[in-house]
Amino acid sequence: MILLFIGGRPSYSGEGKVYRRIVVLSPAAADILHHLKAVELVVGKTKNIELFPKAVKVGTHVRPNVELVASLHPDLIIAASERFFSRRLADKVGASFYLYNPTTLEGILLHIQKLAKILGKEEEGWRLVKHLKAKLDQVKFPQKRPRVVYEVSQRPYLLAGKKNIVVDVVERAGGFYLLRASRKFVRLSCERVRFLRPDFYIYQVGPMNPSPVSPDKRRCLKELNFKVLKVNELGFARANTKSFDNVLLLNKLFMEWAGE
Repeated sequence: MILLFIGGRPSYSGEGKVYRRIVVLSPAAADILHHLKAVELVVGKTKNIELFPKAVKVGTHVRPNVELVASLHPDLIIAASERFFSRRLADKVGASFYLYNPTTLEGILLHIQKLAKILGKEEEGWRLVKHLKAKLDQVKFPQKRPRVVYEVSQRPYLLAGKKNIVVDVVERAGGFYLLRASRKFVRLSCERVRFLRPDFYIYQVGPMNPSPVSPDKRRCLKELNFKVLKVNELGFARANTKSFDNVLLLNKLFMEWAGE
């Protein structure tokens, strides 16, 4: 049985089936399962997921141990992409495959609703969606929108593209994201960013950007007059409930910048 997500909207072929043994290969989805109170359903997880202490660690999300996954007899595998664990592999171990890769806040809400349904957690899903929408209702758009870029990595120099959740977070917070490329990551020159003249330069620190130099200290960017914001990659770049908190954080900063 295969679950597919096309164009960010959920659809799957196991209508009516409720799952009871889940292996989570998507760190972002782990947060959603936690908030749906589905802890008892998770039998396997990647080693960088701190939630679900009783679940067996099955490797990393980029190198899962297929034999170990199979030994857990899962009926559902949740992954962030098919690059490291495919639908074909899920079929071989007798499990349905669920692709969790939302690129917008609306996409996150759709995934919550679908996961809640197939896990028998409809009430929890309804409450969670209502709670997250209430956070968005608190947002007030500044009259002057700040121009924003988000650095994924200094070396190689990569910025977030439109298929990255952080872009929707920025724009729902009232910012104008300067790159419109329909990719998750955009390779760009420092000179190009200087030409774009952002008002906010957000850069992440984490596995993809372990030891970056603060942007305002870099030779090619020093002449620019921008606000610098350092964020934790694991708390900002994953599409889950924390994305809604990040909207509120940025909205507050954008409103202060605009003098409102």
